[in-house]
Amino acid sequence: MKRVLIECRDLFFRGKLQAVVRRSGSEPVRDEPADVAVIELTKPNAETRIRELVRRGIPVLAFGSHTDAAALRAARDCGARAVPNSEIENSLRALL
Repeated sequence: MKRVLIECRDLFFRGKLQAVVRRSGSEPVRDEPADVAVIELTKPNAETRIRELVRRGIPVLAFGSHTDAAALRAARDCGARAVPNSEIENSLRALL
């Protein structure tokens, strides 16, 4: 069973992501240790957090608004797989 760290301020998305994680047989967690991390790009210091997780070998799936191409690109540059909000559930399912 994978432990999936979900750092998401949006309650709607957090609930949806937790449901995806549970349906996959994994466990959503709010703190480490974790096997995978899901980071909302509107979170303060998201880039720093992504770099920290990637440096420790934790795969990161980041998500944000499709209109904020700069944030998605920056997350990719930090080592995350970054997708628009509309793709986060499918991408998380595929990762798990």
